[in-house]
Amino acid sequence: MKNDVPASSCLVQGTQDNRPPSRADKTLSLLLRALILFVLWAVLSGFFDSFHLTVGACSSLFVAWLSEEFWPPEGRMFRRPAMAFKLAGYALWLLKEIVKANIYVMRISLSPRAMKVIDPQIVRFRSRMTSKLGLTILANSITLTPGTITVYVDERGNFTVHALDGELAAGVPGDMETKLVDIFGGRP
Repeated sequence: MKNDVPASSCLVQGTQDNRPPSRADKTLSLLLRALILFVLWAVLSGFFDSFHLTVGACSSLFVAWLSEEFWPPEGRMFRRPAMAFKLAGYALWLLKEIVKANIYVMRISLSPRAMKVIDPQIVRFRSRMTSKLGLTILANSITLTPGTITVYVDERGNFTVHALDGELAAGVPGDMETKLVDIFGGRP
C-alpha cells in the first residue's frame, strides 16, 4: 500500500495528543533501539574487550539510525518512554506466561491419559484493539504461548485460535488482550 505522507510527518496513532514526535522523542527512540541492539550484540558475540564493545556500540547506533524509516508510524508511539516501559513489562509478563503454559502442556502431553485429556478446540473472538500493531503483537503472543496458535486474524480484529484443550481455550484472549489494550488502546 502506497503512503504519500512522509514517514517523518505521520502522527502517532492511539495517543491522546495527535502531535508528531518531537526531536527529543526521536533521539530517545534511536538510543533505545541502539541500546537493545548493542545488548543483543554483546550477548551473542561474547567479546567484552574495549575494542569490540566500541565497534559493537558504533554498529548498533548506525543500524538503529539506518532503520529509522523502516519503523511504521504506529510503532513510533514507543518514542514515549512510558509506552516503551509498558511494552517491556508486557514482555516480562508474557515470558512468565510462556513458562507456565510450557509446564501445563508438558504435563498433559506426558500424561498417560493424554489422548483423553487433549481436546483440541477452535476459539473465535473479536478483539477490542483497533491498532494494527497491537493486533499483530496479540496474534504473535497467542502463538508464542504453548498450546495455542493463531490461525487467522484480520484488520478488524477478528481472531481464530486453535487451543490444545478447553482450559487453554478458556484463557483466550484473557489477560493478554487486556494488557495490550492498556498499551495500545481500543474499544470499550
